[in-house]
Amino acid sequence: MDKAEQKMRFLYALRSKGVTDTRVLAAMESIDRGLFVRGIFADRAYEDVPLPIACGQTISQPSVVALMTQALEVSPRDKVLEVGTGSGYQAAILSQLARRVYTVDRHKRLVREADAVFKALDLANITAFAADGSFGLPDQAPFDRIILTAAAEDPPGPLLAQLRIGGIMVLPVGQSDAVQSLIKVTRGESGLEYEELRPVRFVPLVEGLVQD
Repeated sequence: MDKAEQKMRFLYALRSKGVTDTRVLAAMESIDRGLFVRGIFADRAYEDVPLPIACGQTISQPSVVALMTQALEVSPRDKVLEVGTGSGYQAAILSQLARRVYTVDRHKRLVREADAVFKALDLANITAFAADGSFGLPDQAPFDRIILTAAAEDPPGPLLAQLRIGGIMVLPVGQSDAVQSLIKVTRGESGLEYEELRPVRFVPLVEGLVQD
């Protein structure tokens, strides 16, 4: 199968899973997932499956990345925080939609490798940090949008506090890796609104920084 056909099937798979936002589909088309998958799994980069990456982490399946991005409703003026850089794929997608993307991960190696891909793609509006993402980035707050790519038992308080009024946070919530829900939190004038979107499976959100 040639690259063009792979890409066509890739986009068809996204649409069939409920991705309808044209800006999100264009971002998914413009960022090559193959650049974020290394080693023996590289030839499966265009399949709609999660794949292992370094540090015991995973790159999420494209349809989940797209659905989370769609739920985030990113506008071109937004400042976005991503907790859990991982391969960097989700941040790269967000960079096509937002004014500025800040991404944090507790694994220094993942941040280094993702940052190298961002630079190679000339994605100048992404800033990547090695930090404990459960505390967010207070120095850069507030954020218009926040996305977590690791599951917490509850939406972390420090992150909710860094969400601007009118802002949206999308994250997986669940107490085990077997039962998790994708949740959309909207911060209104009078408090927080929660919407349950779909069942998902993500690695857990873990505190602390890893020296790797």
